[in-house]
Amino acid sequence: MSLTRLPSESAPAEREGAPRRSTLPPSEKRRRLRRQFSKENITKVLFVVPAALYIVLFFGYPIVKNVVMSLQDYTTKTFFTGEAPWVGLDNYITVVSSNLFWPSLTNTALFTIGSIIGQFVIGLALAAFFKRRFPLSNFLRSMLLLPWLLPLIVASATWRSILDQDSGILNRFLGTFGLDSVPWLTSPSVALTAVILVNIWVGIPFNVTILYGGLQDIPDELYEAGALDGATGWKAFWHITWPNLRPVVSVVLLLGVVYTLKVLDIILGLTNGGPANATQTLAIRSYQESFVNFEFGVGAAFSNILILISLLFAIIYLRANRRQVDE
Repeated sequence: MSLTRLPSESAPAEREGAPRRSTLPPSEKRRRLRRQFSKENITKVLFVVPAALYIVLFFGYPIVKNVVMSLQDYTTKTFFTGEAPWVGLDNYITVVSSNLFWPSLTNTALFTIGSIIGQFVIGLALAAFFKRRFPLSNFLRSMLLLPWLLPLIVASATWRSILDQDSGILNRFLGTFGLDSVPWLTSPSVALTAVILVNIWVGIPFNVTILYGGLQDIPDELYEAGALDGATGWKAFWHITWPNLRPVVSVVLLLGVVYTLKVLDIILGLTNGGPANATQTLAIRSYQESFVNFEFGVGAAFSNILILISLLFAIIYLRANRRQVDE
């Protein structure tokens, strides 16, 4: 007895309008998939290669060269003879045993902490102030960018004139209130404070710009809902603004610290590391050893220590911030 297949029992491929199953063997399927993935990977690599080459040539090579140089006796004679004897860690021992290393490290810490606190607090206050719309708010906010647009050496020269003890406009202004002239740049006890204040002035526009953008991304509905629960003023800031602004704050603080650690132009233009080495930082020591004393190996060692400090801070801060976000 022969069995006939009913239409309802027919295979899906035999039904009208149903897609046909591939008759390719499994090996051919795998070959085609492999070819497709390989093309996609090649395309991705081609897009990444230019950026990778740029990073290797303009970032990787200088860093590697700087590390190698710090392990050599690299002086002006090397440019003529091409000889740079290998000295190992002698340059780092010279740096750490220097009489100016620990004062420079202390000044670097004070300069960085003071600048970051001042820039961030004032920048956040101004960003919150400009979030409220008022006449000329856009014009005033754009004027805040002027310190950021000026070349740092020009800004430091301008501030050096302002802070001059005898003819500076700041001391003349203080004199109208009967106050004595302050030796802003010539007193070892005041010079570092003056340099910090100028660096705060330079860094405020960056903080205002980034923090203002972060405040604009916080929905107004959160403040309206918080107001119904009694969260206004400082309560709204701590429970609404600060938690939503934390990712932006992380970027601002991290970039601010890395930038401030390597500040060179402002200190050179204002005090050149003086008076009496009161404003010496690791960046200034690296510059002076390399381009004043022409001890390029020692200068490279100073800069590598500065890079290591920046990396350690970035790693510790990012891990701590990630832990807070996870909690």
